[in-house]
Amino acid sequence: MRSERSSHSGNPDPHPRAGLRARIGAFAERRLPALTRYRKPEPLPIRLHRRRIYILPTRFGLYAGVLLAVMLLGALNFNNNAALLLTFSLAGILFLSPLRAVQSLQGVSLERVECRPVHAGDSAELACSFAAESQRERAGIELAGPLGTANVDLSAGGECALGFSTEHRGWQPLPCITAASDAPFGFFRAWSVLRPRQSALIWPRPEADSCPLPDTGMETDGRTRHAEGDDWDSLRDYRPGDPPRRVAWKPSARVDRLLVREPALPADGPLRLRWSDTATLPFEARVSRLTRWVLDAAKTGRRFALELPQQSLGPDHGAAFRDRCLTALALL
Repeated sequence: MRSERSSHSGNPDPHPRAGLRARIGAFAERRLPALTRYRKPEPLPIRLHRRRIYILPTRFGLYAGVLLAVMLLGALNFNNNAALLLTFSLAGILFLSPLRAVQSLQGVSLERVECRPVHAGDSAELACSFAAESQRERAGIELAGPLGTANVDLSAGGECALGFSTEHRGWQPLPCITAASDAPFGFFRAWSVLRPRQSALIWPRPEADSCPLPDTGMETDGRTRHAEGDDWDSLRDYRPGDPPRRVAWKPSARVDRLLVREPALPADGPLRLRWSDTATLPFEARVSRLTRWVLDAAKTGRRFALELPQQSLGPDHGAAFRDRCLTALALL
C-alpha cells in the first residue's frame, strides 16, 4: 500500500541533489556574482577589477607572520620598546603588501588573443596582448597557462606568448590564463583567472608514414598518365588505403604479395586528391591521409584539387590554398 501511494503522489525529482545544486547556483549568481559569473568564458577585452582579484598569503608570508608574532611576544615579555617599534614597523610593511599586490593587477585588461593554426598533437602558441588603464609601475605580473608561464612587461607593450597542447582537429576552446603577482615583497599572492570566449582552429594530424601521391594528374586533353608496363622500378608493396585500380596483379602473382604500380612520370596536369581514394581506411585515418597528401602536394609546387564529400577546392597552388584545404579537412 505504501509503495502504491508513493507511486500515485506525483513525479518526485529523481535527482534531488541536482535540484539543490541548481538552487544554490542560482542564489550564488544573484548574491555572489564574483564567484560564479567570472568562471564563464567572456568576450574581449577582459578587465581586472577588485571584485575578481583573489589574494592569499604565500608560504614566505606565513613564516613572516609567525616570526612577527614571536617578536611581539618577546618584546612584550621583556618590555623592550625598541623591539616593539621594530615589530610594528615590520608588521606595517606586511599589512601593506596585499594592497600593493592587488594594485599590480587592478586595471589591467586582456585586449587581444591570437593563435595560429597547428596540427593536432602539436603545441600551439597563444599570443596575448595586455594593456593598463594607468601608467603606474606594475612589476612582477606573471601569466600561467597549461604548458608554462610567462612574464608580462606592460611598459614594453604587454605582449607575451603561452603554449597549450592540442589533441583533436577542429575548433578548440582557448585555455584559461591565470594572471598573478606577489610584488613587492612576496608576502601575499594576488591572482585572477581569465577565460576568453574564443576558439583556436586545429588542423588534422597528418599521416605518420609517407604515402605517395595518387596518380590522378590530368593533362590538357583530360587524359590521365600512368606508368606503362610492369617495370619493377615502378612497383612497390601494397599499403592500406591504396586504390585497387593501382594493384599490379601479374607481378603480385609472381612474388606472392600485393604490389602497387607507381607512376613512372609525374602528370603534367593538376593532381586530384579525392576522398573516394581512401575508402578502405577509417574516417579519421582518411582525414589524416588527405592531410598528408595536401602537405606533400604543396611542397611539390604543383596545382592540385581537393575533392571532399560535400566540397571541392581548386585546382590551385600556394600556401594560402594549402591552408584552405587544411581548414576544410579540420572542419570535415
